[in-house]
Amino acid sequence: MMGANVEVIEERVLFSPDMTPEVNAMLQSAVANADDFDRARELLYEAKAMAPQQLEVYIALYKFLFYRGFCDEAEIIAREALSQAAMQGRFDSDWRVLDSNSSNWSVEDGPQRVYLYSLKALAFIRLRKGRSDEAKAILAKLSQLDPLDQVRGSVIMEMAAAL
Repeated sequence: MMGANVEVIEERVLFSPDMTPEVNAMLQSAVANADDFDRARELLYEAKAMAPQQLEVYIALYKFLFYRGFCDEAEIIAREALSQAAMQGRFDSDWRVLDSNSSNWSVEDGPQRVYLYSLKALAFIRLRKGRSDEAKAILAKLSQLDPLDQVRGSVIMEMAAAL
């Protein structure tokens, strides 16, 4: 049974204070087991199944997968994060139809920020996969939704321009 032996000695990463202790423990255990890819991945997926509404779990999972070279899987999770954030924020999940009036994009702590952050991640993933035209289209939308560059999409834009 997955997650039967989750033990956390110390908190290594601070997640949302709204996160349940069980999900936090699972994420902390994933961090502690980061060198054991299969175990860490299993814990992250279990946390996602346990708390599908917890947006930080998606971020942790797609970052973990991306930085270990699992770009296809990371893209799936980033798209799930976009869908979940849009559902929670009550706006369309399709970034192509969004504009500055679709939501209050300047909210610092909410599903809008997670959506923007995940949109940036999706652009980075597409860039890494060699799909630079798609990445640039996503980044153009991101700059429209986040004109103050609060999620630092400009960093990925500079990388895309350099390619």
